[in-house]
Amino acid sequence: MRDELTRRAGGYVQADVDAWLAHALAAHLGHYRDPAVREAAAGLLPPSVLAHAALLAELAHLVPGAGIDQLAFAARLSTTEPEAAGALAAFLARARSEAS
Repeated sequence: MRDELTRRAGGYVQADVDAWLAHALAAHLGHYRDPAVREAAAGLLPPSVLAHAALLAELAHLVPGAGIDQLAFAARLSTTEPEAAGALAAFLARARSEAS
């Protein structure tokens, strides 16, 4: 679906499509409500989208009232450094579980 959306609209919207998919995946919205679909997404979406989703999910736990516009930095970090964004998400998840 990601490739089809980008193909139809042109490559210039790739960042918007990726941000939308990451937000939906992180918040378990729409298609991603189903756990099996979320699991399948791990094999279909690029590392930057998965890292962005993981980072958004952890930041939402950290600051529940944060709007998506306040978290735009997560997309930039995930696009330029997906491994670092994924590592940060894992670190935040570990910190959250240790604090519980």
